[in-house]
This record gives sequence, structure tokens and C-alpha cells, in this order.
Amino acid sequence: MENIRVRFAPSPTGYLHVGGLRTALYNYLFARRNNGKFILRIEDTDRNRFVEGAVENLIEALKWCGLEFDEGPEVGGSFGPYMQSQRLDIYQKYVQELISNGNAYYCFCSQQRLEVLKEEQQKQKLPQAKYDKHCLTLSKKEVEEKLANKDPFVIRLNIEPNHRIIFDDIVRGKVEFDSNNVDDQVLIKSDGYPTYHLANVVDDHLMQISHVIRGEEWLSSTPKHVLLYDSFKWERPIFAHLPLLLNPDRSKLSKRQGDVAVEDYRTKGFLKEALVNFVALLGWNAGDDQEFYYMNELIEKFTLERVNKAGAVFDLEKLNWLNAEHLRKKSNEELFILLKQEILNSQFSINNYNDSYLLRVIAAMKERVSFVHEYLTKSPYFFEAPKEYEETAVQKNWNHETPAQLQKLSDEFNILVNPEKEDYEHALHKVAEELNVGKGKLIHPLRLAVSATSTGPGVFDIVVILGKEETISRIKNALEKIKIS
Repeated sequence: MENIRVRFAPSPTGYLHVGGLRTALYNYLFARRNNGKFILRIEDTDRNRFVEGAVENLIEALKWCGLEFDEGPEVGGSFGPYMQSQRLDIYQKYVQELISNGNAYYCFCSQQRLEVLKEEQQKQKLPQAKYDKHCLTLSKKEVEEKLANKDPFVIRLNIEPNHRIIFDDIVRGKVEFDSNNVDDQVLIKSDGYPTYHLANVVDDHLMQISHVIRGEEWLSSTPKHVLLYDSFKWERPIFAHLPLLLNPDRSKLSKRQGDVAVEDYRTKGFLKEALVNFVALLGWNAGDDQEFYYMNELIEKFTLERVNKAGAVFDLEKLNWLNAEHLRKKSNEELFILLKQEILNSQFSINNYNDSYLLRVIAAMKERVSFVHEYLTKSPYFFEAPKEYEETAVQKNWNHETPAQLQKLSDEFNILVNPEKEDYEHALHKVAEELNVGKGKLIHPLRLAVSATSTGPGVFDIVVILGKEETISRIKNALEKIKIS
């Protein structure tokens, strides 16, 4: 394919929804796969919903996910400006063209009349409320007089009744709408700002967008857009409407049932690679069983023809699994950078641990964590000495003989010189033989003393990372603090 140009066009209303990320990602993958351009356009014409700082948040979230755009705010391009609020004169020019050819008209109806009309249509149990074209009957003179009097107005699309509106969609095939079910949509609001419909079509045409890839919720608006393209005698782009994102109960994904913002998942510690991998599979597959992907693999395999029609269930368990898989695929050196940042954001002091120490912690816990923050929450004993001890482990592994046995083990550790893991193992084996007890009688209390818990890596892996002095110190503290009746 040649001259592929796609866009992601969010409204700056607060945060980047995971559905928005899915739309942006599919546009990005399609562009990269076909050597095209990925454009970011901010649709900020709804000033009532505009949130200060939202544009910056959107851009930051996209960049964090690795979706670098070729044109847009901050980077510029030949088709700017890329903020719709900076393009108002353009929309006014083109809406006048629609008025002159009869495809749009001024509407001076008050909000009160519109509400009465809606109520009447509801009483008649009509399938949907529609404008009744009342102002289309105004004469040219009446319109000019109202404009001269500065009467409030909007500009509406004039939809011809009794015909079929037909377009092709890559995901859904041939799509047809009855024009009698399509409202005379407002194109220019009373504040002079364009609605989504006009601005979207004008911008997509002027920015030479070849493919419009967006969510299913916009499918019902597409007939209006098709009519606008035809009214301007512009070539239509190719449409692809993506399936809805659903909760596990098949309801539409919403904030009421959980996190929906990219920022939420970033804050919770999800890796960007895992989130992108997961979102890519929400409505698309390559036709095989592969589920683990890096970005370059997604680019290589992505096609719009493999996007599903059915809604895609947002399965948090799968996202958790992918996060664990991506975490374990990272090198220890990559994890080292992430862990250092995690420590900086925690109550622990980064100055207490040298690089070698952290790398050994990473190696010991790598198969036991699904998130970077779990290095701190699942093995806090690597970062501070225990203050309290797991009660069930105390009851199970600590008895009246334990203090004397652990003290003897501590004494044996103390005479070791630069011990390695095997040296600790041999020392414990020796003490167990001398005491004529099974090694478990020493291993379990030792683990409790150094980690305060009964789970985790092998106890000798923990001890060799902590070092001899720290291990002996922790045994001493445990002997002082753990009391049984």
C-alpha cells in the first residue's frame, strides 16, 4: 500500500483510556507495517469537557507506551495545526460551502422547542429523537434577518430522506444505513465551534488520512461522515471500526468496574511492554496461538483483516500473566535499572545497597515476582532487617530447643572466612550432625530469623546475599525477640 496516513484523534478530557490506547496502537501498528505515517490530532472543540493538562498527559502516555507519532503537537508537520481549536477558520470556510450547495442549513430553534419536540417523539414511541427540519423551510430572507439580528443558531447537516447510505468497512464488510434513521446532526455549535462530525471529516481530508481506524462507538456516526465526504465531492477514506472492550460480565468497559486509564496501570507497576502486548490482543490475533509479543513482532504481524467483530473481554488475569512473562524476559541489568527507581520511590534508602547486591537480589527473586515492586513487597528482608515475625511460622518452626541450636549455628557461621553458599550449607550440615537433628530443624528457624517468613528463595541463597555479619546479626535479633510460652 502507498501513502498510508492514519491518525489517533483523542479529546483532551482527562486521561488516556485503554480503549484509546488500543485505537492508537492499531493505527500505529498499521502505519509502521505499511511504511506509513502515524499522526496525532487533538480534537479539543468541546470546550465544556476540556481538561487542563490533558493534552500533555495524553502525549506522555503515548510516548511511555512507545507510540511515537510522526506529526502532531510538539513535533509539527506539513498539515498542521494539529489542535482543532486552532483550525476554526478552516471549518467555517467549509461549512459555508455546505450551506451554499444545500447540504447544510442554519437552525435557530431554541433549546425549549427542541426539548418539546423530543418529548413528543418519545410519546409517539419513535425509535429515536430526530430534528424535524423546521428551520430548513425558512426563506433566504428570513435566515438573513435572523443572522442580522444576531439570533443564536447552529448549523445542521441536511440529510436527504428515503435512501440507503452504504460504505465498506475492513472489519465489518459492507455496511448500510437507512437515511431516515440518521439525524440532521449539528455541524457548528452556537459557540461557533465545530462538532466532531464536521471537524473530523474536514481534518481527515486536509491531512490526507487514508484509513480511519477507530472504535465501534463511531460506527453510527459514519453515515454522516460519508455524506459529508460525498457533499464535498471528496474521496472517502477506508474505514475500520474496532470491536468494543468489555468487562468479564460482557458489559462495556467502564471506570465503574475498575481501572480504565493507562496511567492507572502504569502507576500500579505494569510494564509498558506487557500493557501494549495485552491491548494488542483485545480484538486481534495473528491466526495462531502466540500471545507473547514485543512491539517489533506486532508490527511484523499486524493486519486489519485479522481484527475481530465481536467485543473483546478485558481479562486482568491475562494482563498480570503477560506482565510476569515480560518481566522475566528482561535481563538482570534491565531489571536493575527498574528496581533502583522503585527503591527511590519507596521508604528504603538506595544508598544502603550496592549494584552487586541488587543484582543478586534480582537473580534470587526473578522467578517469584510478577511486578518490579514485588521485589520490595515480597522480599522486604533484603532491604531491612525483620521487625516482626510470621506468627504461623513461629508456631510451626520454633520451639524451646531452637535458641540453643541457632546459637550454635551462628557460632559456626562466625568462624567462616569469606563464605560462599556451599560454605553455609556445609556449616549447617555439620551443626545438624553434632546436634543429631535433621537439617530441617535448623533450616526453617534460620529462614525465619533472617527473613521473618517461611517462604521465598532457598535459605542459603538469602544468607549468601545478606552476608555473614548481617546473617549473624539477624539470628541474634530473632533469639532476643521471638518468645514462646
